[in-house]
Amino acid sequence: PAVKEQIESLGAKFVDVPYETDEERECAVGVGGYARPMPASWMQRQAAAVHERAKQADIVITTALIPGRKAPTLLSAQTVAQMKPGSVVIDLAAAQGGNCPLTVADQVVVENGVTIVGPTNLASAVAADASALYARNLLDFMKLLFDKEGQLVINLEDDIVAACLMCRDGQIVRKNG
Repeated sequence: PAVKEQIESLGAKFVDVPYETDEERECAVGVGGYARPMPASWMQRQAAAVHERAKQADIVITTALIPGRKAPTLLSAQTVAQMKPGSVVIDLAAAQGGNCPLTVADQVVVENGVTIVGPTNLASAVAADASALYARNLLDFMKLLFDKEGQLVINLEDDIVAACLMCRDGQIVRKNG
């Protein structure tokens, strides 16, 4: 699924649970980037896979939401009890009840040596940093496009410039998709 690529692009590991039926495959497609309720048999396989991975992990980040419903439980209290002391759970579904029953919205709790963080509006906490990072990225990109005198220079030897150039002199030079 698309979310797998997003997770792996950040260097994280995706816990994959294979689909055994067409119903499972259809439910997994979701709507607007959100999950839909999955059949009980798939949820049991998922719980087992997450349990095994979480026991070995230093950090677990959960994000599963279903519109109009309480967040699904992905990480049980029993799983947290078997995680390594010092491990961290970041439950980004805390505002909708959390993907872990031990999550407390907007609080940091420690259970069995595992720190569980339940932010409900993480985006607002990093807005200034995200804006500064975006501005810096734009500045660095502009430095690739303009010389010291402020003249536009399209250097196709630069991988970033070449990858971003879509058209030149009225001609399409790259099609994404």
